[in-house]
Amino acid sequence: MHFAEFKSYENFLTFEAQSFMNRFIDTHCHLYLEEFRSDLAEVIKRAEAEGVTKFLMPAIDSSETENLLATEKRFKGQCIPMMGLHPCSVKENYQVELRMVEDWLEKRSFAAVGEIGLDYYWDLSFKDQQWEVFDKQVQLAIKHQLPIIIHSRNSLDDCISLVKRYKGQLTGIYHCFSGSIEQARAIMDLGFYLGIGGVVTYKNSGLAEVVKEIPMEYIVLETDAPYLTPVPFRGKRNESSYLKYVVQKLADVKGISVEEVGKKTTANAEKIFKLSIADKE
Repeated sequence: MHFAEFKSYENFLTFEAQSFMNRFIDTHCHLYLEEFRSDLAEVIKRAEAEGVTKFLMPAIDSSETENLLATEKRFKGQCIPMMGLHPCSVKENYQVELRMVEDWLEKRSFAAVGEIGLDYYWDLSFKDQQWEVFDKQVQLAIKHQLPIIIHSRNSLDDCISLVKRYKGQLTGIYHCFSGSIEQARAIMDLGFYLGIGGVVTYKNSGLAEVVKEIPMEYIVLETDAPYLTPVPFRGKRNESSYLKYVVQKLADVKGISVEEVGKKTTANAEKIFKLSIADKE
């Protein structure tokens, strides 16, 4: 265990003890990807040892659907899938991919429609199609009464603008939030939540200052594993057990206990995803 990140050894021991008393939910992790193929059982065990009890898995596209559902089956009740088409997967065949999303949502239940949205970082060749697909999937979420999980890399204002068209009709999470307090307020005004992960631990991200102003009632925890690994493991593969570093940073920034962070964020996640009492056991 690494306790160098804590202000004192006593704080580290307190965190360790509280981790076993709390339940944390990783609302966004890609545990079905190749990066976890060889040691997923160990990854889950390490997360459980840190109090992480649920793992919400957003979809990417049809190429990973089989692995997504196989992971759900293998860790039934723990690894919970969503269904959606990621904006980076909106290519020439986007209409075929979108129909597959529609078909899956008709066939069975999912926790959310996600991850969906807009990505202006990697490729703008299909920007118009990304808008079309995002809008269509928002409508699907409303039809199926599901929350949405929004990817908004370099496109946060546009993602807020599109969702405003449907204000009051649905809720969800702006995944990997790293915007301004003004953008955070606009998201909260829509009745949405902010997914806070490893970026909050990055010294130069500025996110910690924004998080200070965001009520805990609008925050959920996420890792985006295997991506966006928090300090002190930045640059290595992320995993759900590292959620504890996000939790501790939030506790420090907000001036509250680890226990309070767990209680509030878990309640928020349970509300968003409508996790039943049976799911919690």
